[in-house]
Amino acid sequence: MNIFLGISAASGINTGKAFVIPEPVQRIIPQFPIKSQDVEKEWTRFVKAKAKISQKIQNQLESLSTESKQDKIQRELFETYLLMLDDPVFLKEVKDEIEDNPFNIEYILDVKTEEYAGRLRNSGNDYLTERAQDICDIFGRVLNELLGIRPFNIEQVPDGAVIVAKEMNPSDTIILSKRKIAGLALIEGGISSHVAILARNYDIPAVFGLERITKEVHTGERLIVDGTAGEVIQSPDATTLNDYTVKIEAEKQHKEKILLFRDKPALTKDGTKFKLYANIGTPEEAKLALEEGADGIGLFRTEFLFMSESSETQVRGRSMSEEEQFEAYRSVLEIMKDKPVVIRTLDAGGDKIISSLDLNTEEEKNPMMGLRAIRLTLQYPQLLKTQLRALYRASVFGNLKIMLPLITSSEQVLKAKEIARQVREELESENIPFNKDVPIGIMVETAAAGITADCLSKVSDFFSIGTNDLTQYTLGVDRENISVAPLYNEFHLAVLRLIQKTIEAASAENIPISVCGEMASKTDSVMVLAGMGIRHLSMGPKRISYVKEIFSNITIDELQAISAKSLNNL
Repeated sequence: MNIFLGISAASGINTGKAFVIPEPVQRIIPQFPIKSQDVEKEWTRFVKAKAKISQKIQNQLESLSTESKQDKIQRELFETYLLMLDDPVFLKEVKDEIEDNPFNIEYILDVKTEEYAGRLRNSGNDYLTERAQDICDIFGRVLNELLGIRPFNIEQVPDGAVIVAKEMNPSDTIILSKRKIAGLALIEGGISSHVAILARNYDIPAVFGLERITKEVHTGERLIVDGTAGEVIQSPDATTLNDYTVKIEAEKQHKEKILLFRDKPALTKDGTKFKLYANIGTPEEAKLALEEGADGIGLFRTEFLFMSESSETQVRGRSMSEEEQFEAYRSVLEIMKDKPVVIRTLDAGGDKIISSLDLNTEEEKNPMMGLRAIRLTLQYPQLLKTQLRALYRASVFGNLKIMLPLITSSEQVLKAKEIARQVREELESENIPFNKDVPIGIMVETAAAGITADCLSKVSDFFSIGTNDLTQYTLGVDRENISVAPLYNEFHLAVLRLIQKTIEAASAENIPISVCGEMASKTDSVMVLAGMGIRHLSMGPKRISYVKEIFSNITIDELQAISAKSLNNL
């Protein structure tokens, strides 16, 4: 028996026989000059290869159900891939490159793909970083077609298998919807990657960051994947296997029990009420939030619209028009009716994907510390102004709240509010209806914001603590970096004290406060936050019933005792 320790990407426990996916053949990209009269011939080869891959993706798309909610994310991925393949901006870049520098098309395509993926990886934005794999995946398949490489056929994976691999390409995740996969055990992968998102969507336990697992595990061996603990057990002994069989059955029964909490309020054992909201990235997810019993939307990440909206302009990261944004915001507000909807203004990184098309910014060495979020939109106020116009126009269709990301000073809030004032005056002069009293709050996600929360509370209508970035910035730890993952600790005293200081500042000014980071949905951290005084929490829709159950089994006194212990853990 051998235990591999990794990072939980999708919770749950399951067991099955390992299926080890071989590592892909290393591409050797030839590089040689071509004659100018051969440019068109090379381009035709590229177009034909691209058409073949496009047809294969279309076939996979058609194999998915249009009715299944689980298949929805998979469909969106393949639809995005089809758009990427026909993105006129990228195709023009490739065509211009081969005409200006006549080399074989394989070399040109490889260079342009890596150039684009590199900008995404350096964006400082988790979502955009994960999309770099999508770009490499889809155009990598075109490269394979050009080079005559026939990659491993994912369809060979049998039902009930635990997939063991270095990584999974997003397009290979079609197997998750077509087979009863028992679990995923990967060396590489981020918790916000499409693979992780789909694993959670299909309730498949997944553990990433498992060094050497492809070298030490063989196809056919029994594995236990404990996605909750972040462990994979190889060839478990009879006692361990029996123990986990009991756990798996208990988990199944627990999931059935959890469904009973969907339509119930979030109450502690002694009757204290909480409000549980949903984090979403698309208007469609608002429907899921309602189905899961959310009290509203605590965080609508609008950058997902800018990067994922199914039109050729959004594929390359162009700014959405005011009208496109208005329709998206109105849709969410109408779905949620009178329930509050907190929409965050664009939280893009200092990346060249947006910059190259709309903004005149330079590529940055450290984008996480650079021109991102509120800094970006204040430097290019027209971007913020357009978004605020769309938001205010949509405000008459529901209960809107506007939230500003990555705030580090009161001056930033006041500048954003001044732009909002100008927008209101413009709309009024144009006789466009809007709600004049939309609250404007901030994300508290830096040490600067936590330390000066008493100042920020005087210029903000509400606080929402983003614990992911707050932890990352406070401790100086990249939460996506497996090498330093053990140092990422949401219970570090510095983080907890900043949260406590923020709660105290909000209370002193009598403004609402919530938490919308990962801490809002984890069992242990939820209890600590509740004991510290947080009564509003925002999380992934599927976690809402779980958190309701946690509160139903505990009293406020017990929660306060748990918090006190954490805050005094010197």
